[in-house]
Amino acid sequence: MAARSLHYLLLLFLAGSPAGALRFDLQSGHTKCISDDIKVGAMAVGKYHVVAPEGAGSTTSSSSSSSQPLLPDSHRVSLRVTSPYGNSLHYSENVQSGNFAFTASEAGDYLACFWAPDHRPPATVGFEFDWRSGVSARDWTNVAKKGQVDMMEVELKKLEDTIESIHEEMFYLREREEEMQDLNRRTNSWMAWLSFLSLAICLSVAGLQLWHLKNFFERKKLL
Repeated sequence: MAARSLHYLLLLFLAGSPAGALRFDLQSGHTKCISDDIKVGAMAVGKYHVVAPEGAGSTTSSSSSSSQPLLPDSHRVSLRVTSPYGNSLHYSENVQSGNFAFTASEAGDYLACFWAPDHRPPATVGFEFDWRSGVSARDWTNVAKKGQVDMMEVELKKLEDTIESIHEEMFYLREREEEMQDLNRRTNSWMAWLSFLSLAICLSVAGLQLWHLKNFFERKKLL
């Protein structure tokens, strides 16, 4: 049991650690979905943008000196984020970039589905997606600025929130484990009843077959 709890803690620590954005390639007319298991009350934030293809030109904004890539019309994506019960939390269509944020009101797997519009000839759209939940979703830079605290206090606050998140996740996993155990017990009970029922049916069929054969042989005067 201790080894199992340690395994859960390691998984939670890795899940709560900040990670870089994921890079995907999406064919035009196809869909790609990513899921994340989020508990009730946890905050989730995400941002995404289409990656410029090789050889794409650039345009310079008049308000700033930075140049942004000029993407072709084929390089657009649509996104829909749904809750475990199918409620839509975010939707955007034919965009190059975007972001979303929500607080989970349902526990379970939240789904983010990207799709690229049909295009002729077919094109491959590359995009980056950064989805964070729980402690990693908090903007610690703004926390430090608003609180006027030094980096040591921010790190301690991070550790405190991480420990609290792990503690809550452990209770959440325990509840899920109890639900699965109840489901297994109900399933085993149903399987036992079905086994007895199938055995009774087999014995009944065998008895009917013996009775029929006995009557048949008696009519033929073989017995």
